[in-house]
Amino acid sequence: MVKKIRICGLIERYLSKRQKFAFLCFSLILNLSLISCGVRKSVNHVPDIKHYSLEIPKVDKINDSTFSFNENSLTKNRQQLWELRVKGNPLQLGYNNGALTQNLMQKQEEVFFSKVEGLVPSKFKQNLLRGFLKWYNRKMYLNIREDYQAELYGLSRYSSDRYDFIASKFLRSMYLHGAHDIGHAMQDLMMIGCTSLAVWNENTEDGNLLIGRNFDFYVGDDFAKNKLIELVEPEEGIPYLSVSWPGMIGVVSGMNKEGITVTINAGRSKIPLTAKTPISLVTREILQYAKTIDEAIAIAKKRKVFVSESIMVGSANDKNAVIIEVSPDNFGVYKVENTNKVFCTNHFQSEAYKNDRRNRKQIAESHSEYRYEKLQELLQENKKLNPEKMAAILRDKSGLKGEKIGYGNEKAINQLLAHHAVIFSPQKKLVWVSANPYQLGAFVCYDLNEIFSGRQPVDGTLASPELTIPKDLFLDSREFKNYEEYKFANAEISDAVNDKTIELTDGFIPHYQSLNPDFWLVYYEAGKYYFNRKDYSRAKPEFEKALSKEITTVSDRENVEKYLKKTEKKLR
Repeated sequence: MVKKIRICGLIERYLSKRQKFAFLCFSLILNLSLISCGVRKSVNHVPDIKHYSLEIPKVDKINDSTFSFNENSLTKNRQQLWELRVKGNPLQLGYNNGALTQNLMQKQEEVFFSKVEGLVPSKFKQNLLRGFLKWYNRKMYLNIREDYQAELYGLSRYSSDRYDFIASKFLRSMYLHGAHDIGHAMQDLMMIGCTSLAVWNENTEDGNLLIGRNFDFYVGDDFAKNKLIELVEPEEGIPYLSVSWPGMIGVVSGMNKEGITVTINAGRSKIPLTAKTPISLVTREILQYAKTIDEAIAIAKKRKVFVSESIMVGSANDKNAVIIEVSPDNFGVYKVENTNKVFCTNHFQSEAYKNDRRNRKQIAESHSEYRYEKLQELLQENKKLNPEKMAAILRDKSGLKGEKIGYGNEKAINQLLAHHAVIFSPQKKLVWVSANPYQLGAFVCYDLNEIFSGRQPVDGTLASPELTIPKDLFLDSREFKNYEEYKFANAEISDAVNDKTIELTDGFIPHYQSLNPDFWLVYYEAGKYYFNRKDYSRAKPEFEKALSKEITTVSDRENVEKYLKKTEKKLR
């Protein structure tokens, strides 16, 4: 079942009534405990910025999609991707970023926190949640580099005043950089289905290293509207490109001028007791300071993280790729032997995690192993990969052996919910980034050799249009239009399942199922709708039809089977 990242309400989601009451009591105690030394220090912490020179940016607005300040700029390209160029010391980087992206960043905050308010409408619970966040994140500032704190401080000066009741602007900026990690940890029962692969030598058309990744971090369509390509030239370290969203200085997908690439894939984590270093700031450090795989490993090894994550690192200098596997209590590196390809879904592969109970459970019960096998199948079908063939793999919506498993199924490589997809050619210093929606829009190419050459672009564009990979033709199909309609219909039936006062029209369910007929979820939702209205004779065939489809996880299949057994019992 496609689920969305929810940062607030996450804890309550999996708790019994008794546990929820205990959680509320615990949260109340935490609010009272804000007077304690540890929490008070973190809440009042401000980074030391006195030793950084600063010029307050005065942004020139050239038009509605182009802004500049000295050598810094923000522009929207023809494919509707925002391109941000910033340079300077850490504090100046933050100020430049914030001044240029202020409107975008505040919109991003609004999308994020309005979802919080929708999920936790009670003011009392919101207060408890704020107290919990302050307690939970009390040690985060101790685990974030001082220069990154200075950058976050500068960026946060341009945050909205509207959410100051949650925390100070600086603290909110730090908390939001841990949202990716907290979302994975708290929603451990579902896994975000990111997929990455690296190939080289006989597996690529030119023999060079080629890397592709889907970043399936979903906080709603509005969150993904303003994709941001950040081109950063720090005062110290290596210039790099990062793909994320406004307000983000961490890296989830990126490549530096030396040809080091990083992508992150979630692993199965235990719920941590306190936040430490957000994984996106670990990968940011790798991009900014590493030139080789060994240097990347050394950086990752010295940072304390609070969730389990796979970091795929590609290297032009090594002409190789490895997976660094980090967790609060363990560390491993997966290096392939006697082969020139490496795949990464959402389970660990190194010897360090061979006997890890959570990882074994992840392989057995999630959709991670299925996607891993699908990658193997696709590579057998697509010999000698080039960027166009890599894009086709990242866009693949089918199951094993080409089976139709429904659009939006997390067993597919393309789950039709990706925030972005990226293709790296490290030795050529080329990066392709997908335009909306998902990974279906055109892949826009950026040449880091040219961008970081010091020369100004002749026509003002940062991209290399001659290297653009065209949009997926699926975008123009009736199936895609049906899928977009299905998403709205799915939300409607979910509301009706949870609220018995909502009655659907007679033709709603057949139409809803016709929009995505191969997806097990449309039959499961229909079955629950009928079951909750005690129409068991209509519920039973819906659950049976759901079981005949490719169900996403073991727990999802068990849920369908439980409903079917309860339905059959009611019919006796």
